[in-house]
Parts: sequence; structure tokens; C-alpha cells
Amino acid sequence: MSKVGRNEPCPCGSGRKAKRCCGIERGPSEESLARAFLSHAAREGARWTSHLSDEEFDALFDDLWLLPAADLSLQVELPKLFSPELSRLGEAVADDDPDPLLLDAVARELDTPLERARLARAVIAKAEAGVIARRLASAALLDLASDSRMFLRTALLEAIAVKVGVADTPAGIQLAA
Repeated sequence: MSKVGRNEPCPCGSGRKAKRCCGIERGPSEESLARAFLSHAAREGARWTSHLSDEEFDALFDDLWLLPAADLSLQVELPKLFSPELSRLGEAVADDDPDPLLLDAVARELDTPLERARLARAVIAKAEAGVIARRLASAALLDLASDSRMFLRTALLEAIAVKVGVADTPAGIQLAA
């Protein structure tokens, strides 16, 4: 990345001077770039959903539960080392009895701007490839850019279900636990 002067526009896309935005010395942090990307993606997503009625909008958000099954890239990247909570959640999913409080705890643990931005990039790529509908992608982008963890929890549940062998991958392959 080229060096940005203090009085130049911040590369995060905010429109503010770098000295008043990300405080650039060596460039913006990955986290601030991820947040800026999510903000921009949400604005684009809002264009595709702004004309929808409340019922249509709610239906789109109801369909977000199906999205992570469409492609592995739309699932949360699980860490190589599982925390005790993540292990317990995996066991609960294998028993078809996921605890909502445990799911929330694990989602908070894995929820970072970088993971949200990775999921948003995957959603955009799948929408551009025609794998998922643009309106559904827009709903996912709006959710990822907000404080909501709805899509993140869904993507986490699907990733764990595939990992423990309860669900098949989108290609129809069942992984051995």
C-alpha cells in the first residue's frame, strides 16, 4: 500500500482526512478497512432493497437461513483449535439440540470485522456469479454491516453442521467428524 499523507483523503472511504479518520501512520488497520468495506457494501445492498415492502423485506431475512448451505464460502471459518464452547456447540448440533445461549456465546467469540468482511465478499461474489439472488445477497450484506448476528449465527451453525457430519457440503459431500 502506498503511503498516505495526513491531509489526503483516508483510504477507508470515509471522505475525511486521514489525520482525522484512521490516524494513519503506517496505513489503516485491517479492521478499519473491513468496517469501511462493510459500510460500503451495505449502502450498495440498500439500493437493491429500498423499494421492498416490510413483508418482502422480512421474507428476505427469513430466507437468510438457507444462504450458508449454498456454498462453503458463505459459512464461518472455524478455528483450527476449538474452544470448549465451540466443542460443546458441535456436540449439541450433532445431537440436533443446539443451545441458543451457547450459539450466541460462540458467535460473539468468532464475530470480528474481518470475518464479517470475508463473508460479505463471499456473498458479493456468489451474487455476481448468479449463485444467489441479488436481493438475498443485499439482505445478507445489510445484516453483516449491522450489529445483528443473524446471518453470522446461521453461517456458524451450517459450518459446524458440516464439520460434525450432520449436513452435507453444498457439493453433496459428507465430511467425517
